[in-house]
Amino acid sequence: MSEQRAPMRVDLLTREYPPHVYGGAGVHVGALADRLRDLVDLRVHCFGPAAGRSSVLAHDVPGTLETANPSLQALAVNASMSHAVAGASVVHSHTWYTNFAGLLAQRLHGIPHVVTAHSLEPLRPWKAQQLDGGYEISCFMEREAFARADRVIAVSQAVGRDVTEVYPEVDPARIVVVPNGIDAGQYAPDPGTDALEAEGIDVDRPTVVCVGRISPQKGLLHLLRAAPSFVPGTQLVVVAQSADTAAHRAEFAEAVKATRDGAVDVRWVSGAFSRRALIQLLSHARVFVSPSLYEPLGLVILEAMACGTAVVATATGGSPEAVVEGETGHLVPLQPMITDEAGTEASSALAKELAVRVNELLTDAASAERMGRAGRERVLSHFSWDRAARQVAEVYRAVV
Repeated sequence: MSEQRAPMRVDLLTREYPPHVYGGAGVHVGALADRLRDLVDLRVHCFGPAAGRSSVLAHDVPGTLETANPSLQALAVNASMSHAVAGASVVHSHTWYTNFAGLLAQRLHGIPHVVTAHSLEPLRPWKAQQLDGGYEISCFMEREAFARADRVIAVSQAVGRDVTEVYPEVDPARIVVVPNGIDAGQYAPDPGTDALEAEGIDVDRPTVVCVGRISPQKGLLHLLRAAPSFVPGTQLVVVAQSADTAAHRAEFAEAVKATRDGAVDVRWVSGAFSRRALIQLLSHARVFVSPSLYEPLGLVILEAMACGTAVVATATGGSPEAVVEGETGHLVPLQPMITDEAGTEASSALAKELAVRVNELLTDAASAERMGRAGRERVLSHFSWDRAARQVAEVYRAVV
């Protein structure tokens, strides 16, 4: 009888892990981990106090660094993680917050390091405000890890191209594209309205929906500038519960107030909002809008498409790999200068084009429904967490 081999041990490194998730990377890691457990011996390392969960080890910031710059706190947690992964067959890091832990483990223990590129720090200059002086450190941690990683997994073809442009020292042969997935069983059209009614959201009016973090990256202010030009009677619902900084939240709150003062119906969901309510909101929306200035491959776009909603998205990053122009929605050109917050002219142009494309679907319900159906079909055929997990496991096997 042949000896049965033990499954490969993989230690996955992440800042966010359910239930403490505030962005797409955390959703990605949680969904991927659920599928990987059937394929490898998986252990998860995340930031935060110990949660007592099996196979999940939380690493807290040392008390002496509780008031330190976020980049220094991350460095301390990275050191803790790199010590704890000894004995793993592969380490797999997500985002700059843990990339350096993978690099340290690679050097300290000789463990192959796989890194997933969700986004790239040099392409998000607005992070300098969020990190309060630590942006150069976050860029350094990411650059060093990417340069030496055994494999770089890009969540879209666009991100793969970005890696080669931003970090030319990374051999393209080490880059593997594994698109984000979606749970199309969970995110599916829901004809119910009970959760929305409980939230006081009117389901009988044409509704435009946006879901995103309050950050310059997500372009929410440009959507608010577009809203006064929407077809009269339109309801805009923005689900934006977390913000990069308190200043960003305050700025957004002021913009929402100004938009409402202009007689535009804007509903800002800033607090708790159940997944059932979100799925019902997406299912009943006429249009989902992604006004992002930088979007590697937005999970919220895939969630909207899975719920059968037509999408209007800026043609940035991996969004054109999800949204097919004229088939599942519309793509709005994005001028490079729009990343400059002083670019008033470009901002006005973007807002105008967003409004034009949204209004096309608000006034043509049949086309919106057709695109929504096509969007769900595209999700079912192209984006799956099960498929992503199998591809990631193949990457692991290639580096051990």
